Amino acid sequence: MELEDAGRGERPFVLVHGFTGSRDDFREHVPELARLGRTIALDQRGHGGSTNSGRAEDYTFDGLVADLAAAFDALGIERADLLGHSLGGMVALRFTLAHPDRVASLVLMDTSPRPVNMRLSEKARQSILAVVRALGMGALVKGMRELAARNRDLAPSAARTEERMGSDVFWARIQRKLEAMDPVAWQQLSIALGEHVHVADRLGEIGCPTLVLVGAEDKPFIAPSDELACGIAGSSLVTIPDAAHSPQLENPPAWSAAIHAHLARVR
Repeated sequence: MELEDAGRGERPFVLVHGFTGSRDDFREHVPELARLGRTIALDQRGHGGSTNSGRAEDYTFDGLVADLAAAFDALGIERADLLGHSLGGMVALRFTLAHPDRVASLVLMDTSPRPVNMRLSEKARQSILAVVRALGMGALVKGMRELAARNRDLAPSAARTEERMGSDVFWARIQRKLEAMDPVAWQQLSIALGEHVHVADRLGEIGCPTLVLVGAEDKPFIAPSDELACGIAGSSLVTIPDAAHSPQLENPPAWSAAIHAHLARVR
């Protein structure tokens, strides 16, 4: 597992990215967070600079949770404040249930305790896989960019983020992440996201201070975020305005304010 480790402190803040992402998703925020204490952004298996095994059996939720536990051990982390985004939130939720003594506080960002609809038929999944096997994951970017340009339902904040970064920079960042991803990880985890065994009935077991974050324009994750906040006793729900599925990129000041307030409260 590759990572970025910055700052100092006995209790680190560990950041776990989502599906098709990498530690790069938090690149702009690591320096400021490191001023508050030790900050660690991880690449999950099959993503970023971490291992691409090409083996389907390696890409499961249980495997990702085990990787996170192994990272804690290797880095000498007894307890941490833990943030999980999207798929990373599902992993962080399961890690907290499995290792409650190792999580001092939890941030669940644009995620769900239940399977999510990937809106991919099996025919479409196999068609995508044929492309990436022949040309690599980076070949998906051209189609994604064309689809985004035609998508009338695209969240306004996502369009503004592309405009603010510049289209070429915005899509080059996505391309780098996709090119680093194992196509088998894409295949297996896209299935797992829609078919995993839910943990909604175990939310009451979480006893650490918890912040649930969701972008106001992230429609598929509004109701799941409400369920998380209602199910975890004492948790706080913060909706980030002018943001969709990646509020740390779409509304950085509001995201930073929410994270700083959470860490100040729990530390």
